[in-house]
This record gives sequence, structure tokens and C-alpha cells, in this order.
Amino acid sequence: MTNLEVRPVPELCDLVPSLGPVVELHEARDVPLGGVRAMRVRRTLPQRALPMVGAWCFLDEFGPQHVDMRVLPHPHTGLQTVTWPVAGEILHRDSVGSEAVVRPGQLNLMTAGRGVSHSEFSLGAQPLLHAVQLWVALPDGVAQGAAGFEQVSDLPVWEAPRARATVFVGDLDGTWSRAHVHTPLLGAEVVLDAHADVEIPLVRGFEHTVLLLGGTAEVAGTPHTTSGLLYLGDGRDHVRVTSHDGARLLLLGGAPFAHDLVMWWNFVGRTHADIAQARADWESDGRADRFGVVAGHDGARIPAPELPNIRLQPRRRLPRTPKEPS
Repeated sequence: MTNLEVRPVPELCDLVPSLGPVVELHEARDVPLGGVRAMRVRRTLPQRALPMVGAWCFLDEFGPQHVDMRVLPHPHTGLQTVTWPVAGEILHRDSVGSEAVVRPGQLNLMTAGRGVSHSEFSLGAQPLLHAVQLWVALPDGVAQGAAGFEQVSDLPVWEAPRARATVFVGDLDGTWSRAHVHTPLLGAEVVLDAHADVEIPLVRGFEHTVLLLGGTAEVAGTPHTTSGLLYLGDGRDHVRVTSHDGARLLLLGGAPFAHDLVMWWNFVGRTHADIAQARADWESDGRADRFGVVAGHDGARIPAPELPNIRLQPRRRLPRTPKEPS
């Protein structure tokens, strides 16, 4: 997935001192991809008050919607893309030569490093699509390294009475995904049966957040019935989740990210100069030297928007008053 905004907002995400356990609902922003008639997504990361959760720095949810998704080749730097479908099939092609169809229960993980390009197309005529696209910021060294791609199909499942969680990134209570990430992270899809009441173990040093993908639930004593992101802070050993009628949740966590970083369009860097150079390289005749070529598109691609006429400045989290967790 790409950020197709014509005037993307520059953002610098930073390490923020711990606030301990909190309960904050951050509403989603509705964003059209490719114009008002195209697919719409609900964006919950980044936000002015919450630019990151661990190394998770971008989160779009799209669907459930019958739509043709046609995302032409576009570039990335300094991040990993994480594609997690709930319904539908998506064809991924990239400049390292990968071509893979990702289906529900499978994970696509692409590492941009210094530069990569890729495309994503839905399969079928106006299929029912429901998926999340996430970005993970890369630490120093890896962020300037080689691009790569992996698809993971044999994902482990953590189980509890009336609840199960497919762990697609990181570790949940000793249940490990073999997906290759570069900072301590957790990504899991949690499915609750009707009348579920479960305590999900967490890592105290991680900050955590929950996105509702379907149904209704109560998380940490707070009803969660919107498409927003429920941020739980850090310092928790577990979170209690209940559902009367059943629910599907996305649980994300991670150690606070140890590097400042600037995000603009589809690029993640450390400075304004990093972003400006990446854009210039994508728009140059020699773009393939850095970003490669995605086969099957006859040179078609998504051009980069114009940089804002200012130097990209930090965007910090807003001061917050911690709320007592339930």
C-alpha cells in the first residue's frame, strides 16, 4: 500500500518518555486512495498525538468493501511494509523480483532498506477486500541496508478459552512468529468468541494499542466500538478483553523506538535531507539504481508529490494527562 495523498504531511516521530498504563481512543482519519471514487482507508497511525507505537509508524485499514485495488509501483525507504488481509487476495510484486499472492492468514513482509519499489493489485472483479497495511520503522544500519521480501504462511496461534490470537510479528506469551523484524515488536490478530473474557499477556516494557476490526469488545474496561485506535500506554503485564457477541481485534506492541525519524509520503528517514534525496532519486532518470524496477507494469509508476516549501520539522506527541487503567 502507498500513501497517495497529494500533499502528505511531514512528520518526525520521536522517542517519548513512558507514561505508564493509559487508555486513550484516537479516532481514525478517512483517506481516499487515488481519488474520491477509489478505495477509502481509515488511517490511525501516524497521528499528531500518537505518531508511533513502538516501531509501528503507519496503520491503514481498508474495507470490508467490494473494490478493485490497483496500486501501481511506488517507492519506500527506511521501513518494512506489513500486509495482513482479513478478506480477499492481493497480488504483490516488487523490485527484488518477488511475486506473491497474500491471503487471509498469511503475512507479506517487505523490507525497504535504502530503497525498494512495489505494486499491489486485488484479484478478481470487485472482490470483497478487508485488510490492514502497516509500516515498521527500521533502526540504523538496517534502514540503509538491502531490500528484501518474505511471505510467512505457517503462523503460530496463541489460545485461551473463547479466544485465539494469530501472531504474525514478534512474540505473544512465548508464541513466536518467524517473520524477520529488527526491533522488539508484537503484531497479532485476536478473535474472540461470544461471551469471551480473557486476559492477554503483555510485555511490561512495550507500549500497546488495539484496533477493532469487527464486532464489539471491551478492552481494559473501555468499550471499543469504533474504527479508532485504543492506545494502552506501557507498563502492563496483561490486558483484559471481553466481548458479548464476538469480535476481531488487531493487537500491536513494541519497545519505544530508539531513533528520531522523519516520515513523508512513502519515505522514512532521519532528516529532511534524507527525504529530499529519496524523492529526487525516485523522480530521476536513474531511479532504478536505487529503487529497482517492478516487472509487469511497462514502466508505469506513481510519481512523488512536490515537497512542501519548508524544511521538514519535527512533529511531537501532544502533552497528555494519563488516565487510570481499569
